[in-house]
Amino acid sequence: MRHIISTRVKVVLVIAALLVLVLAVVSSLTGISIPDMFVKGVLTPIRAGASRLTEQVEQVYNYMFGYESLAAENAMLKEKIAQMEGDARRADSVSRENERLRALLELKTDHEDYKLVDCYIISRSSQQWSSTFTINKGTASGIEAGMCAVTANGELVGLVSEAGANYAVVKSVLDSSLEISATISSSGYNGMVQGGYASGLEGLLRMNYLPSSAVIRNKDQVVTSGSTVYPRNLIMGYVVDAGFDDTGVAKYALLEPAVNIGSLEQVFIITEYQVE
Repeated sequence: MRHIISTRVKVVLVIAALLVLVLAVVSSLTGISIPDMFVKGVLTPIRAGASRLTEQVEQVYNYMFGYESLAAENAMLKEKIAQMEGDARRADSVSRENERLRALLELKTDHEDYKLVDCYIISRSSQQWSSTFTINKGTASGIEAGMCAVTANGELVGLVSEAGANYAVVKSVLDSSLEISATISSSGYNGMVQGGYASGLEGLLRMNYLPSSAVIRNKDQVVTSGSTVYPRNLIMGYVVDAGFDDTGVAKYALLEPAVNIGSLEQVFIITEYQVE
């Protein structure tokens, strides 16, 4: 056992002597002292590791700083986009309002006898047989039940069925309970128009009691015939189909309403007009 240990010690001493000899030769060739070489040999890896660590820390810092900068820029861009979208919505609203005012001016010019109250729709209700909406003005503005509602373009929207001090309920032309005397403009054929709900034709109007000999064409315009409730020539819709009713002795026509009730924002109530 002692022999093995002694041999190991000798080997270590030989290696150490060789290492010292090599260092001495390198020192004489390079002019660098052995302690300096030892220090550099030990510290260089440490310095390299520290340098890499510093670079990684700087990269993390730059990433975090860049992330915060991008987040702030993103928030600012979102705010600008929201502002631009708001401006666009307001511009669209103003544009629609200007179009309605121009159309209303033409309507008043063509019908000087109309006395109109402008109203905005504040709620809607649509059921199996009925279609109504509520407007923001009522009896305090001269609106009463039995007055009709139109658009600025002179299209019939419906009839006031209930009025409070500052609101009113309007049955739209799609409501099956309304029957309105109407005329096909191009031919003069008369009939009665009501909402198509009762016939399973939601969203359409049906013009009944047309003569069996009537020639009905697609896109024919249908207007009100005129009464104590509805002024003459309010536009109701346009023919999209026709046929014979169940009796076979009269015809009917299906109409696409002149106005999209679901997209309306504003209506005008005719409180007074001259009956022809």
